Amino acid sequence: MDLILNTFGSCLTKDNEAFMAINKDGARQRVLPDDVRSIIISRGAQISSDAVLLAIEHEIEVLFVDKGGHPQGRIWSNKYGSISTIRKGQLLFVRSKEAVKWIIDIIENKIENQQALLWTFTATYPETSKIVERTVGRLEKYRLKVKELQGEQISDIAAQLRGWEGLVSKHYFEQMNNFLPERYRFSERSQHPAMDVVNAMLNYGYGMLYGKIEGSLIRAGVDPYIGVLHRDEYNRPVLIYDVIERYRVWVDYVVFTLVGKHIVGEEYYSIKPDGSCWLEGLGRRIVIQSMNDYLGEVISLKGMERSRMTHIDLFCQNLAQQFKGINV
Repeated sequence: MDLILNTFGSCLTKDNEAFMAINKDGARQRVLPDDVRSIIISRGAQISSDAVLLAIEHEIEVLFVDKGGHPQGRIWSNKYGSISTIRKGQLLFVRSKEAVKWIIDIIENKIENQQALLWTFTATYPETSKIVERTVGRLEKYRLKVKELQGEQISDIAAQLRGWEGLVSKHYFEQMNNFLPERYRFSERSQHPAMDVVNAMLNYGYGMLYGKIEGSLIRAGVDPYIGVLHRDEYNRPVLIYDVIERYRVWVDYVVFTLVGKHIVGEEYYSIKPDGSCWLEGLGRRIVIQSMNDYLGEVISLKGMERSRMTHIDLFCQNLAQQFKGINV
């Protein structure tokens, strides 16, 4: 489980050999370290040094996030480590033809996932089947273009890949918008900041996924700051931006399902004077709980029955082995 403190005045301390979570009203919950995968702290919450040391002892990551759910800092056990062979191999990999094949597979997989999700929602909204069919066809044309790209290095294909990926995203979200109740439809994707509640929920869900993928990469011994397609952003864990493309559709499914079921109320978010939209405590809680439940569900991928979160861990572990196998 993830131990999450996202309300003002809450704190986490140590109670003998367990964690003690205390909310602002003084209510307490004792949690054993063996039951915790990660500890997530947002603004206004506190964690004691004893609780941090207990987390380190049990190799539990401690992640600090902003109000949008995006990781801002992390404490982890030095037992995670990373042997130099993996990082040397990673540096060679990003400049190799293998990286071209890898990122093409990532983007192909992302488009296939988007197509599948469009068809999934069509079952609930059959009146959209004709327009969905056209959108899926457009996405398929771009998928085939991506598949046929050739290059010796990422720089040979990066501009085309980014351009096509942007067009795919535009067509995809235009169609996904049709699955929303009229009052929640948005004109375009907005990120920093979100300008509507659906984009605020998407951004928060993506932020959660960024943190989980970063943790998986670190535990696998991979450097999240050495990216493949995303390589030129200073002081950013850019490899996460590559890996997350395989899994963004999971956030999309959770958010569009929640909004489509009219679960989201006005108390879930607030509109600031500049027009930006931010999730309030209740809104954050519903996204966090829904995402964690969804990532905890067991699914079959490549013949393996594992939780979605475990599939992410396995992908990162396999990536580390791929780097390790490169002659350095």
